[in-house]
Amino acid sequence: MSSLHKSRIADFQDVLKEPSIALEKLRELSFSGIPCEGGLRCLCWKILLNYLPLERASWTSILAKQRELYAQFLREMIIQPGIAKANMGVSREDVTFEDHPLNPNPDSRWNTYFRDNEVLLQIDKDVRRLCPDISFFQRATEYPCLLILDPQNEFETLRKRVEQTTLKSQTVARNRSGVTNMSSPHKNSAPSSLNEYEVLPNGCEAHWEVVERILFIYAKLNPGIAYVQGMNEIVGPLYYTFATDPNSEWKEHAEADTFFCFTNLMAEIRDNFIKSLDDSQCGITYKMEKVYSTLKDKDVELYLKLQEQNIKPQFFAFRWLTLLLSQEFLLPDVIRIWDSLFADDNRFDFLLLVCCAMLMLIREQLLEGDFTVNMRLLQDYPITDVCQILQKAKELQDSK
Repeated sequence: MSSLHKSRIADFQDVLKEPSIALEKLRELSFSGIPCEGGLRCLCWKILLNYLPLERASWTSILAKQRELYAQFLREMIIQPGIAKANMGVSREDVTFEDHPLNPNPDSRWNTYFRDNEVLLQIDKDVRRLCPDISFFQRATEYPCLLILDPQNEFETLRKRVEQTTLKSQTVARNRSGVTNMSSPHKNSAPSSLNEYEVLPNGCEAHWEVVERILFIYAKLNPGIAYVQGMNEIVGPLYYTFATDPNSEWKEHAEADTFFCFTNLMAEIRDNFIKSLDDSQCGITYKMEKVYSTLKDKDVELYLKLQEQNIKPQFFAFRWLTLLLSQEFLLPDVIRIWDSLFADDNRFDFLLLVCCAMLMLIREQLLEGDFTVNMRLLQDYPITDVCQILQKAKELQDSK
């Protein structure tokens, strides 16, 4: 470890040991990248995503309260409905004239169960392919959820629901991408079921199953948006970061902590996933156009070239912005980019500048290429040095 890196770690530790965290100082340090040693990144992200307050004295009580709240969500939205479903149909009285499997009433518990199944199947389909370039998500977690895996519990788990359902996941796919493919060639993911992660033996659960549970709970608590394809790519890096925390006490609660950080992050970016808001000032179309207007201001020659070839930002920037670049780079690089995004006061304005920087850094190839070549460049971005991209984005920010 270099002396410079040791010095950066010490700077973070000095800020984080204060009774009241100096947020601006933490932002300034985090923007240039957060060391992973000692769980620094996990802690900084929890502060920057407003999960932990700036007053250190309240951390213990707040964490205990939030983790118990998440356990309550599990009981109310997975365990209790699972018990009810396990009991349904045991006797004729469970299927009544008022409530039966074919009841069209939206308030019917059967109707709710089937509707939840549709969401669950789409989540299951997506999380089984999460981050295929690493093996982490298919491995067993060290801290399986005891509430769910308790052998004394006789209820229908999410795993059993997926196994037993007769619905086909292909019929319930919800894709926010429009004309854009949400998967990237860079990720080497394939739609074949052969590439989907397998279920582990009873008593164990893989990390992807934990992510599935987080997304299912989020969908139940947010019925207005529920689950949209791509949310799995947002929660994945968060969970990976917290579940690999060197502090075992924090790692044990990675699921609950990820849920609340994901919820806070989604509160800021959820408009990107709501189709009806696309053309509003908070919608994704406005943000994509903002990338091009910024490019026009910074590099008019490149902007005109893309316009001349009719390369619309929807063809590539939709995925870049909606998924916070999580499909364009390998996971360690995504995490480094997110250090800067989470640290910036106007984090998603900075994301627009990162996208603009990505275009400008391949300007020579784009100026020389035809439509086909340029689309390939933008759909499978060639530069892997994310520090170079972030530095360029920072230059654009400072030149405003």
